[in-house]
Amino acid sequence: MSFNNLETLYRQVIMDHYKNPRNRGELEGDALTVDMNNPTCGDRIQLQLQVEDGIVQDAKFQGEGCSISMSSASMMTQAIKGKKVSDALQMSKLFSEMMLGEEFDSDLDLGDAQALSGVSQFPARIKCATLAWKAMEKGVNEK
Repeated sequence: MSFNNLETLYRQVIMDHYKNPRNRGELEGDALTVDMNNPTCGDRIQLQLQVEDGIVQDAKFQGEGCSISMSSASMMTQAIKGKKVSDALQMSKLFSEMMLGEEFDSDLDLGDAQALSGVSQFPARIKCATLAWKAMEKGVNEK
């Protein structure tokens, strides 16, 4: 697949998550809730996690922002559901490395979040892409 075709595919995946977000909404009952925002561009997110026995049982988000931040939140919630907290944190670390354009271990599947790899070429958008991931880190580290 050529670079242009891959770029087009990634753009389509990002827009699909933006227009049809997965896991958007609120969790019922007792959930870990984290509110974060990106003041430089106005993105804001409320992330809710249900963690039991060290496993992310469920994840939902609400918020508003650019296509990158909202797509990333959708992708992240999808990627971490059913994962051990330690694996979710490792995924977040890899995602951050990818956003910084660094080499990262691609053996750990980031799911659709891999489509955001091109964001590393736009430094002003990195905070948009990492907002949900940072919220997840904050939530599980505070628990």
